[in-house]
Amino acid sequence: MAGGGVRGGYVHGATDEFGFQAAEDKVHVHDLHATMLWLLGFDHEKLTFRSAGRDFRLTDVHGTVVKELLA
Repeated sequence: MAGGGVRGGYVHGATDEFGFQAAEDKVHVHDLHATMLWLLGFDHEKLTFRSAGRDFRLTDVHGTVVKELLA
């Protein structure tokens, strides 16, 4: 994601003492996808597709853009 608008050298959050699980400022995969789509110039809430008569979004209903990662 270098050069794509992401803050360089930034560490977001912290892990436990073993480095096994996130302990602070957790980012869900839906949030990460929403942030990457934002950097590509897409609004993740408008990207929907219909399957089996139901509308779906790439980030489901949970994705939010993580503004702290942006430069």
